[in-house]
Amino acid sequence: MQVTLAMTAWMVSMVSSYSYSGSSLPDINNETFIRSCVQIHNKLRSEVKPTASGMLYMTWDTDLAKIAKAWAKNCQFEHNSQLGPPHKLHPNFTALGENIWTGSLSIFSVSSAITNWYDEVQYYDFETRKCSRKCGHYTQVVWADSYKVGCAVQFCQRVFVGHTSLTNVAHFICNYGPAGNYPTWPYKKGSTCSACHPNDSCLDNLCSNPQRDKVTRYYSIVYPDWPISTRNRYLSLFLTVSPPILILTAIITILVKHK
Repeated sequence: MQVTLAMTAWMVSMVSSYSYSGSSLPDINNETFIRSCVQIHNKLRSEVKPTASGMLYMTWDTDLAKIAKAWAKNCQFEHNSQLGPPHKLHPNFTALGENIWTGSLSIFSVSSAITNWYDEVQYYDFETRKCSRKCGHYTQVVWADSYKVGCAVQFCQRVFVGHTSLTNVAHFICNYGPAGNYPTWPYKKGSTCSACHPNDSCLDNLCSNPQRDKVTRYYSIVYPDWPISTRNRYLSLFLTVSPPILILTAIITILVKHK
């Protein structure tokens, strides 16, 4: 399974890593773009260390994508000030999370941008929740309760990043629901899927539920053609606990036979 996951992730990266021009950037309805945004988020969420016990599976949200696109058109490297109360941009979420990436068209890909956010993990200490530099992009990517994502990329002739002016760039934004980055741990550590809701199933080491997610199919990494995995939280817990038990049983059996 690990080999399959690695090969699929490589293929996803290759699909989304070719160079773009200003006129060829995908829109928010592009199936390949949507699939890449969802799969790469979930791949990174499924690989967190320490492992997460109840990380929710992320699925695409059209309204979040529209919000991201509308803000991206402003070509500003700053967060949308209307993502939380008293404003309500989304019909289902009171507050929304947001990550922004801006860079050259030649280096833009969905995988490189989202991975760039995730790479802030090197500055984050999970046990103490302390961050030595910038970690907000990483913690939003792996925020356990965020289960909806919508992204958009916009060609901008000029974007000011601090005191630097970038020209002819790809301006990539993802919005999340519900918002993360409150002053607590981004997720609870434990055996994968061991703390999923009883009605959830375990898909790619993440908690999925078609009714909550409001989807009929998933962009699974390991099972691309499956609507949902049959593995549940109890099976996940059993698979985690059973190897030590089997080893202990084998040792006892050998000792008994020896005596």
